[in-house]
Amino acid sequence: MGPEVTLLAAALLLVSPAEETLGEVASKVNARLVKIYGSGGVKGLPGYGTGILVSPEGHILTAANHLPDSSDLRVHLADGTRLSAKVVASEPELDAALLKIDDKTAAGELPHFDIAKASKAPLLAPGTGVLAFSNQFQIATRDEPLTVQRGVVAAITTLQGRIGVFEAPYSGSVYVIDAITNNPGAAGGALTNRKGDLVGIIGRELRNDQTQTWINYAVPLGATVASRGTQGRMLSLAELLEKKEKYRPSGRPDRAGRSGDWNVRAGWILVPQVIDRTPPFIEEVEANSPASRAGARPDDLIVYVDGTPVPTIAALRDILEKYRPGDKVQVEVRRQDRLQTLVVELEPPPKPPANPPR
Repeated sequence: MGPEVTLLAAALLLVSPAEETLGEVASKVNARLVKIYGSGGVKGLPGYGTGILVSPEGHILTAANHLPDSSDLRVHLADGTRLSAKVVASEPELDAALLKIDDKTAAGELPHFDIAKASKAPLLAPGTGVLAFSNQFQIATRDEPLTVQRGVVAAITTLQGRIGVFEAPYSGSVYVIDAITNNPGAAGGALTNRKGDLVGIIGRELRNDQTQTWINYAVPLGATVASRGTQGRMLSLAELLEKKEKYRPSGRPDRAGRSGDWNVRAGWILVPQVIDRTPPFIEEVEANSPASRAGARPDDLIVYVDGTPVPTIAALRDILEKYRPGDKVQVEVRRQDRLQTLVVELEPPPKPPANPPR
């Protein structure tokens, strides 16, 4: 063996294994993500989103936005396989939902992230490079790869945001990302480090409550928040994913602000107001309520109150502020392709429940 060969062999022994390329990391992460499809339900709400596979049986972590409420949930795996799914658990205060692929033939061998291990990792420091994976703007379908964006953790802070006119459901620690990651369809996507290790779940489109600017953020996997509905209870994604179908959500009502019961009670539950222009669709009608007695039905769209147009939930709120319990209002709703006139006699709003004992 000549001296040149000897020197080359010695040099190769000193070289560390090459790091994975961005393409290799993206391919590895993409195999553990799904594209979620459902009904947007309201104009302006996307009927698509992103989810993270967290078990070989097909459990999927995603955002608790309007999409999991769809009656016909579907997911596309990385290889293009189309499967149905259902919601098995959710936690409104964490803004997280857990889906399960409803197909036993596909479960049991799915690539996934080890959330129990990932949630124990320390928080990333500001300045750390990250990758954001999502199906924003429905760029991908079937076996097409998801969008990947490079960014940096700009800060770690407590989230203070609003969806439309309502307070955001999650109020814990978040990674603020120096990249435009929180776009339509991105909620529920994966935030990873440059090696592809999962570190967070991308949040929904949100305005900062203090600066009134849009914020790009992700919830760390190890985040915990004190429940605002059940005193003394700490909530975490780790608990949600550990208990899965056996998880019991916090006592905080996830319909706050959706019943139209501001200074009066009508008894309808409206769709979530996730954008300012959300129309006042009725999602549910409470039993023995003024709306029920007037003949209101789920999926009715409130279009007029006493002849005044009602284009959004915010407009309905403003109009009902002028009424008092006992007032009768003429409500016109669009039901399928026809207008129906209802007479609703408003009631006093319900008293807030007392805090449950520890």
